[in-house]
Amino acid sequence: MNARIQSEKAEQFRKLHGGPGILALPNAWDVASARILEEAGYPAIATSSAGIAFSLGYPDGQRISRDEMLDVVARIANAVRVPVTADMESGYGATTADLTETAKAVIAAGAIGMNLEDVNGDDESSQVSLSLQVEKIRAIRETASAAGVPLVLNARTDIYLMPIGEAATRFERTVERLRAYHQAGADCVFAPGVSSQDTIAKLVKAIAAPLNILISPTCPSLMEMEKIGVARVSAGSAVMRATLGLVRQIGREWMEAGTCASLFDGAIPFADVNRIMGRQIS
Repeated sequence: MNARIQSEKAEQFRKLHGGPGILALPNAWDVASARILEEAGYPAIATSSAGIAFSLGYPDGQRISRDEMLDVVARIANAVRVPVTADMESGYGATTADLTETAKAVIAAGAIGMNLEDVNGDDESSQVSLSLQVEKIRAIRETASAAGVPLVLNARTDIYLMPIGEAATRFERTVERLRAYHQAGADCVFAPGVSSQDTIAKLVKAIAAPLNILISPTCPSLMEMEKIGVARVSAGSAVMRATLGLVRQIGREWMEAGTCASLFDGAIPFADVNRIMGRQIS
């Protein structure tokens, strides 16, 4: 994919964060899931880093290598017509030089956006300092600008998701970080782990930037989040885990009941999958 096409797709994707409707992204983890979501009418594909890691036999948390992650991203980007944004965890490196290389690799894979987390381990002690995270975001922005592909950067804080620090201070610290990330060049900011409608509404007002929320069973509906000004909602690994849940259900039914109803309920016909996967990209 050449820089001109990627640049056009990046601008197309950036505009989707401005409405008129909420940008809903059920994350994909391979070519088949990406093409099925594209076929359903989604205007862009976001990858799930955890979903890709699970599918290749790794746990979540940057255990998979950058090259292995981007190999899947490249396969997806080359298999769909719509823009593809890549979840790159904490960037596969601790320095701004590392993030420069990651941004270059994301562009080379054909993606037009990326997610960047601010933790690089399994506990709150691994949260990257605010100043260093801002430097990383600036490095990504400068690298993308030099490459002629304006990557749409979705900068994430895990203060609520992990969670990090005292509960009473989480809102203020989340606002501080996400404001700084936006000022440093992030196009969208991401606060996974927030599910209260009141808190989400307050974040929208306090940050004054496109806000991404991770969908959960306790979140408001997409329509409610659209009304309060949320720009983007994603599913993370939930779609992939729902698929694994069906696999487990099928396996248990075969093993325990000797029946196969769950195998065929809702299955996409073979001919449809073959058609979707056989489609050529011009």
